[in-house]
Amino acid sequence: MNPKLKDLRAKAMALPLQPGVYLMKNAKGEIIYIGKAKKLKNRVSQYFGSQNNHTEKVRRMVDNVDDFEYIITDSEFECLILECSLIKQHTPKYNILLKDDKGYSYIRVTNEEWRRLSYVLQKAEDGARYIGPYKSSYYVKSSVEEANKIFGLPTCNRRFPEDFGRFRPCLNFHIKQCCAPCTGRVKLKDYNERVENALSFLSGDSSSMMKQLQERMTAAAEALDFERAARYRDQIAAMKKLRDKQKVVDINTDELDVIAVARQGAKGCATVLRFADSRLYDTESFMVDDVDEEIDFRSQFLLRYYTLRGEIPSHIALDGAIENRETTEKWLTEKKGKRVYLNIPQRGVQKNLVDMCLKNAFEALGQTKGVTGKQLSVLDELKNLLGLEKLPEYIESYDISNFAGADNVAGMVAFENARPLKSAYRRFKIKSFSGQDDYGSMAEVLTRRLDEYHQAREKGETDGFGRLPDLILLDGGKGQVSAVLPVVAASGLSIPVFGMVKDDHHRTRAIVSDTGEIALRPNRAVFTFVTHIQDEVHRYAIGFNRHQRKKVLGSSLEEIPGIGRKRARELMRFFRTIRNISNASLQELEQAPGMTHPAAVNVYRYFHEEQ
Repeated sequence: MNPKLKDLRAKAMALPLQPGVYLMKNAKGEIIYIGKAKKLKNRVSQYFGSQNNHTEKVRRMVDNVDDFEYIITDSEFECLILECSLIKQHTPKYNILLKDDKGYSYIRVTNEEWRRLSYVLQKAEDGARYIGPYKSSYYVKSSVEEANKIFGLPTCNRRFPEDFGRFRPCLNFHIKQCCAPCTGRVKLKDYNERVENALSFLSGDSSSMMKQLQERMTAAAEALDFERAARYRDQIAAMKKLRDKQKVVDINTDELDVIAVARQGAKGCATVLRFADSRLYDTESFMVDDVDEEIDFRSQFLLRYYTLRGEIPSHIALDGAIENRETTEKWLTEKKGKRVYLNIPQRGVQKNLVDMCLKNAFEALGQTKGVTGKQLSVLDELKNLLGLEKLPEYIESYDISNFAGADNVAGMVAFENARPLKSAYRRFKIKSFSGQDDYGSMAEVLTRRLDEYHQAREKGETDGFGRLPDLILLDGGKGQVSAVLPVVAASGLSIPVFGMVKDDHHRTRAIVSDTGEIALRPNRAVFTFVTHIQDEVHRYAIGFNRHQRKKVLGSSLEEIPGIGRKRARELMRFFRTIRNISNASLQELEQAPGMTHPAAVNVYRYFHEEQ
């Protein structure tokens, strides 16, 4: 803990209740954090009070603070402008800083007999022809990729004419995305025509290009050159498909940016989709470490991004709330010189674009952690549905199973990043009572599990039961939840607990808490995920119960003279149940695998002793 915390708090308590900007400094006098506040005294004193409510990032920052300075402003708007200016000037360690590595992009045409097209970020003195510069690397990359596909140009590392006939055509040839000059059957004249067509397409005049291709197709067909006509036909079809794919988005505005942020633990990703003339023309994703609250992350990213980017659209759609929305709108408007609107769409086209942007953010974030964006997205949906404070990366689920009130057991399954973690599955035998009591059984299981956690932590273990779940899901309703909540509270831990209930057709219907139900819509990904968890924990618990019953029944057969473990197992496999064995005739018992006449007589006498 910072030894100067008491002195810093005393200095903070003397600050005025006015808007301003504060600058935190370390022992070397370096600025490590810059923030703004509507009331300086209230905001700055929070840093030097109780550390229990701070995030890990804030605690680390406070530990390094040796002193702070402040600048009083006349309004919150002046605070915002000054904060942005100072952060850009000093780049403090604990502020969100975005690296501006976005340069210009070029289309590169190689200087060789069999020319190739590619996209690059920098020019080189290699004799190649460079077309550009273009500001959007996304636009250049996707356009060059599509041009190569449409006009069948190679993207492999084979060299022509050196490699003619040395290799078989690759998959791109068979799916009609490459003319395969490697076969040596493509004339240089025809190949160059494809290159020129691709360059015309990349120039942006696609309508004129399609008209030319249509005329060439007609001329080739009239000359009975049907192979060439078919090639033009395929190119026209590919261009039409691309045009349909890039159809105009009805966003009711000439320019729009869509921003969404994804978070997993302390790692965050912000993605921006940029639209102009109702078409997507650029996309960017930024990875940020040490993310605190989602609202704070989104707010800081918005300010840093438009400090970095000069082009500000008239409309910006966000996936959630930000701090000081009106002040931020005013700052963007003044920076653009024209009114800028911030909104959080709830329905319609813009809401669909925000959802798409959020999926891209989760996908980019997932790639850094070896998880798919779909898995992170469903965890985020579950987090929002249940009102959790953090993403439920590690989930434990419990179910009780018994047979007519006997053989009480429980199963626990674990899911990590929305995938089953079978190494963490556990089984429990109910020990504290006999008879059927699902509530008491669930309370016993969770008591034992949390006791195991405390014992593991004392030993310094963090795996297995030494790891706490971010969420506990019980196969059951409000009664099971009410039985478990006191157990969690008594352990001194804070773990969200919910139940999973099924309808009359034994299908997942809703998630329940101690206060009520949360309905699940069947068309949502979170419904499928919760159903998977409930089915998996039920399967696991039932499987353990059946295993225990077979074990008990098998051991009772071993009490019969001449019946060992192997014969008992064969009898159970042949007759399926103890009841069938007890009702079997002597002749039927003799027919069982591995049975002899004396052994069959002993089994028959065991079940028909009175007779």
